[in-house]
Amino acid sequence: MKSVKLEYLDQAKRDLIEGYRFYELQQARLGMYFLENLYSDIESLRRFGGIHRKVYGDYCRLLSKRFPFAVFYKMADGTAYIYAVVDCRRNPAWIRGKLR
Repeated sequence: MKSVKLEYLDQAKRDLIEGYRFYELQQARLGMYFLENLYSDIESLRRFGGIHRKVYGDYCRLLSKRFPFAVFYKMADGTAYIYAVVDCRRNPAWIRGKLR
């Protein structure tokens, strides 16, 4: 089985930093726990990229195992392009707008 490559777009990197800051303000070291979990979820795309439900057009949505976050990505030429990492508690219209 061939491994999928991962490519983080700038918005996804900013989303991860924003999530880290939010959780770090809630409790010391919780931000790092958030990042460790989200990166682990994203790493699973190396093996399972492309199997997730498509939403908002042609974005695949990976739901985090520990946090109420979703990773939105698209597959192309053996690469998972990570577009956004979004808090699922946000308004769906806001999420849709973010992915435009």
